[in-house]
Amino acid sequence: MAGFFKSLLNKITNRAEIDWDDLEADLISADLGVRMSTSIIDELRDLGREVSADDVVETTRRHISKRLPENSPPPTPRADGKPFVILVVGVNGTGKTTSSAKLGLWLHQRGHSVILAAADTFRAAAVEQLQRWGERLKLPVVTGNPNADPSSVCFHAHQKAIADQTQFLICDTAGRIHTRHNLMEELGKIRRTLAKQDETAPHLTLLVVDATTGSNALQQAKEFHKASPLDGLIVTKLDGSGKGGIAVTIHDQLGIPPRFLGTGEEPGAFSIFEKEKFVREIL
Repeated sequence: MAGFFKSLLNKITNRAEIDWDDLEADLISADLGVRMSTSIIDELRDLGREVSADDVVETTRRHISKRLPENSPPPTPRADGKPFVILVVGVNGTGKTTSSAKLGLWLHQRGHSVILAAADTFRAAAVEQLQRWGERLKLPVVTGNPNADPSSVCFHAHQKAIADQTQFLICDTAGRIHTRHNLMEELGKIRRTLAKQDETAPHLTLLVVDATTGSNALQQAKEFHKASPLDGLIVTKLDGSGKGGIAVTIHDQLGIPPRFLGTGEEPGAFSIFEKEKFVREIL
């Protein structure tokens, strides 16, 4: 997003007069949504004077900051010693499986024990990908047979996590949104299956969204939120072309906060969401 705003600022700085329609279109294309872009423009116009590039940045930052939540606390091991279960959902191509592995590493680096469940069983490549990540990061991965029921993989992984007294179980679930009914059925079944061994599970459901897909990501968030109540977002591809504004729009419209950010290909290119840093970096 930084690259996007840099070019926007250059455009404003090098112009004698601001083209308001042009500026509004630019803000909307940064995935800030029509409502927010319009209120930024209205506030700038209400200044009643010549507007500088600094005015645009300052006003946009304030609007983004106002619409973002305060930092969420990081997931912590449970006091009763049972596994903290994290469900990772999202469509294929968003970086869901990679994000599951990176989240596992992030927790492991903080001294926590982690098991990964390869429950995206309809895509053999996803299972293999998670296994490769597991080997690379030295994290155990539970798999099922090809085309196994995703909920049975989660059940066995949960069983193992309980038996081994593992602090965190991360379930990488199937990334399909072909019909809402199937999505609801599948995620509902996984949630019920996890609750069989611990009625409080899952404890955190995270949707992975690709920052470069804009309004598609908002639509995905709506669909998944209906199918399985979401506790937060993992926003991926924030390196380079990733604009990040979609995280602001999803929270503004659906109340789902960004919790983690994926910023590159490397395993460590993953961080917890920090509001001030996020606002500073995208602008």
